[in-house]
Amino acid sequence: MIEKMTKYSFILLSGETEEFLKWLQSKGVVDVSRSVKPVDEKSSQMFDKIASVRKTISILEALDYSKDPDYDRIREVSGSVVIEGCKAKNTLGAVSRLDELKSELSDATRQLKDVTPWGEYDKEALKAVKGLKIRYYCVSKKVYDPEWENDWAIVKVNEDNKSIWFVTVAPEDAEYNFPVSECPEPSVSVKQAEERIASIEKEIVSVKAKLLHLKEHYMDHIRKGYARKSADLDRYLASVVTTDAAEGYLNILTGFAPVENEKELTEELDRMDVLYIKEEAIEQDNPPIKLKNNRFSKLFECLTGMYGMPVYGEWDPTPVLSIFFFLFFAMCMGDAGYGLILIIYGILQDRKIINISMFDGLGKLIATLGVSTLVVGFFLGTAFGVDLTTVSWIPDSLKGLMLTGDITVGGSSYSIQMVLALLIGVFHICLAMTIKALLYTKRFGFKENISTWGWLLLILGGIVTASLAMMGVLSEGATKITVIVIGVISALGIYIFNKPGRNPLINIGAGLWDTYNMATGILGDVLSYIRLYALGLAGGMLGGAFNNLGEMVLGTDPTWQWLPYVLILLFGHVLNLLMSCLGAFVHPLRLTFVEYFKNSGYEGKGMKYNPLKN
Repeated sequence: MIEKMTKYSFILLSGETEEFLKWLQSKGVVDVSRSVKPVDEKSSQMFDKIASVRKTISILEALDYSKDPDYDRIREVSGSVVIEGCKAKNTLGAVSRLDELKSELSDATRQLKDVTPWGEYDKEALKAVKGLKIRYYCVSKKVYDPEWENDWAIVKVNEDNKSIWFVTVAPEDAEYNFPVSECPEPSVSVKQAEERIASIEKEIVSVKAKLLHLKEHYMDHIRKGYARKSADLDRYLASVVTTDAAEGYLNILTGFAPVENEKELTEELDRMDVLYIKEEAIEQDNPPIKLKNNRFSKLFECLTGMYGMPVYGEWDPTPVLSIFFFLFFAMCMGDAGYGLILIIYGILQDRKIINISMFDGLGKLIATLGVSTLVVGFFLGTAFGVDLTTVSWIPDSLKGLMLTGDITVGGSSYSIQMVLALLIGVFHICLAMTIKALLYTKRFGFKENISTWGWLLLILGGIVTASLAMMGVLSEGATKITVIVIGVISALGIYIFNKPGRNPLINIGAGLWDTYNMATGILGDVLSYIRLYALGLAGGMLGGAFNNLGEMVLGTDPTWQWLPYVLILLFGHVLNLLMSCLGAFVHPLRLTFVEYFKNSGYEGKGMKYNPLKN
């Protein structure tokens, strides 16, 4: 649900605004409307500094030299590093220098490779030779002609299986026309190239040691600096949006706080003798949104936030989203064994025993989804790609609960799981349309939503009537009367009264266009839910394929074959688990964001509650 907000308008002397904002930050409950982008040069500079510190934190958090071949040397040097000045600038400067050094090392390595065949030589001594010109060549052995040695003064310097390196010596003023092109003269000797590489590698170790020292000794300092700069920026942006009054002597500040904090906040404001106006927030005020849900639904608030927060007069979709995402994820995974793995991993992630940064704070959600996968996967009859209905140690009474096999509908056989997926889709969409009719009526009035109620009556009423008729609850005559009544009332709402007061012909045209959109849209939306069946089936079949492949390798009389058997199972099921998790996250999210939110009228254009705080 959306937590109720109280709107506060504070009237302050212009000189008191800064201190009052600091006090609001210390309380951490009042959300003062402010920009999320720079509004002037000062705020732009503050944004840039914060971005720099945030980048620094990201770099240092990802830093890991434990597998670096020079780790021991880096660790040793880091103990003597002295950091002066801004830690963020030191970090970014070190990273930039490290990139430069890596580029220099690549050039130096390439240079060493080029000069190594020429060996050691004294460049200055060669320059001292007067009247003679030394030229350098490198050709393949196929190109080299021994007859050249009869016509030119050639000295072979080096050769390998493919190439020959040689020089020619000739008078400077003599006519010279060698049949192949020259090579560039070696710029340095091998020793000089090796010394350059050693120098660069030493500096690389020094820079890495500096970064390691920053991570191990200054991370808390940098994080506190980031929090302080962010708080300063928040306070500045809040001060910028104040409204001047009384020729600049007064500032008017507007903010919102949860109703549950009203008593404590007003008592402190009264003690401070601050002039303020308090009133209940309404939708037109566009107050920030703070969600309040039970422990289960709260786990899924992050998914609601991915789409967008509701506006104040809207509804919180999280309770419904949580239940269906919980179910959809499990159906897409479709494997009880994988659910057990997710439970174990989620618990380890939540307790920081395993800590993958991209899943920070999601351990409980992962474990919860694992529970649903374990339960639903059992009823779907699959665990680690094994068909549970064929397992001898599972009692027949439990196998009878598994939703496997086919069901006959209209003389044709369909998979029970596919039919179940479609029925869930129909229910999900009908629920969305019901919520839309109720909430839109509450927000905008019944008169503006007659068409919405007409469609709901037609679709939901039609489904209920058909179901009752098929079960024999309604007689043939009663069914006909019910269908006629539903059809007439729905047609009036959809085609005649969809916009009261408008030209009837325009209403009819609008109704026909709406009919086309609904007919094509609803059908496509319902068919989208087949993915719940298809993904679960695909994951189970792939897991089973790896099991069969392992058994083929294992054979009937295994000895050493146990090792490849285990490797195949580990590789196959880890790959299948990762692929299944990706699909089980993306596709239920799509069913929620596209099919469900579209039919429920959810917009998600609200602003998240973000109070000023230190």
